[in-house]
This record gives sequence, C-alpha cells and structure tokens, in this order.
Amino acid sequence: MEEEGIVLTEEQKRRRRMRSIAIGIALGALVVLFYLITIARLGPGVSDRPL
Repeated sequence: MEEEGIVLTEEQKRRRRMRSIAIGIALGALVVLFYLITIARLGPGVSDRPL
C-alpha cells in the first residue's frame, strides 16, 4: 500500500515559495547589515594594516 502523504495545492506551493524567498532575502539583508556594522566598528583604516 502506497501512501501519498500531504499533497499541497498550487496556491500553497506558491505561498511556500514566496515565504522561502522572503526568508532568504531577510537572511541576506542581515548578513549585509552585520558586515557593514563590523566594518564601521573596525574603522576605515582596517584595510591599511600590515598582513
């Protein structure tokens, strides 16, 4: 006996995709925000330091 499980409607699939895209954009924005805050805290001379 083969069970199908939960079958989503096209509307539910579309909403799930839109939610996933929104989460991805929010996560990307958070990464950029953390990067910019880190650069701001280290100061503009961070790239001039000797390696």
